[in-house]
Amino acid sequence: HMRLPKRGFKNLFRLDFVAVNVGRIQAAVDAGKIAKGAKVDAAALVEAGVIRRVKDGVRLLGSGELKTKLDFEVAGVSAGAKAAVEKAGGSVTVIEPKAKAAAE
Repeated sequence: HMRLPKRGFKNLFRLDFVAVNVGRIQAAVDAGKIAKGAKVDAAALVEAGVIRRVKDGVRLLGSGELKTKLDFEVAGVSAGAKAAVEKAGGSVTVIEPKAKAAAE
């Protein structure tokens, strides 16, 4: 036991978010996959093909430009993304992500 190397630490309660840039969402709106003025949540992003699966929630990042008014309901948002959404006339609601069980 004492001869084995002890490296690292794995946090069992760490949440794994799916990162989505506002530029990618604007591309989905331009392609007609997301309706203008729609409420965008994790299920809508999966349905539109922007993300494959929702892990512990969606985090909105600010790379790119958003020109369409959209209302977001996400688990996390960066300051740049929030500014881009509000500049386009939309709103961002941050929901509480589901907690992980220790047995996973």
